[in-house]
Amino acid sequence: MDIAPEREDSVDMPVRRQWFGDRRFGDRRVLKRIVLAVLVFLILPYALIFFYLLPFIHPISTLMLRDLLLLRGYDRQWVSLDHIAPVVVQSVMMSEDGQYCFHGGVDWAEMRMLVEDTLKGQATRGGSTIPMQTAKNLFLWNSRSFVRKALELPLAVATDFVLSKRRLMEIYLNIAEWGPGIYGIEAAAQHHFKVPASKLTRRQASLLAVSLPNPIDRNAGKPGRGLRRLAGVIERRAQGSGDYIKCIYD
Repeated sequence: MDIAPEREDSVDMPVRRQWFGDRRFGDRRVLKRIVLAVLVFLILPYALIFFYLLPFIHPISTLMLRDLLLLRGYDRQWVSLDHIAPVVVQSVMMSEDGQYCFHGGVDWAEMRMLVEDTLKGQATRGGSTIPMQTAKNLFLWNSRSFVRKALELPLAVATDFVLSKRRLMEIYLNIAEWGPGIYGIEAAAQHHFKVPASKLTRRQASLLAVSLPNPIDRNAGKPGRGLRRLAGVIERRAQGSGDYIKCIYD
């Protein structure tokens, strides 16, 4: 009597099926973890905005966190807005965001002109408001990209909506970068002019304000001719900024 030989795959087929099933299960688990991580990344900043309502919370920026992780260290001394010379607020607003008290986090008219200039291939200005810069400094990275800008806009609107203009300005001035490892207006005042932030003069404040777009290359304590000229323009604007800063001091 002939006995038919067993098929080679009769035994190991279920094993293969089980192995493929385990791999599919593992892939789904990895995908779920990735989706969860992305959701946390997107949602956490909005939760932190409410946390930053508390006046005794002193946020740090992503650049400060980077310096900590790289073991560089940094200099930052938190000061309340009451201990920052008003000329600093005037100068920063006139240099960075003249409509700060009037928009809801994003200057849409400025953004529209920025988009139009970009589509035409023309050189563009930054177009960032102080809420946008604060949101970027607190939650995002520093390089330019459309992805970052897309994340930045709703964060800026939420930050401006939740925080008062006064609290938002206080946070911004305490996390802004004013040189390698120099963060916040108090550290900047001490580093560049050897005075506390409460004692800055109008000229010193304007020099610090115009150095903000590029604080690594623009040294407020040792300004070149171009930086001094820009500071002079901001100084004159700041002197007539009364109506523009009412949301801070009224």
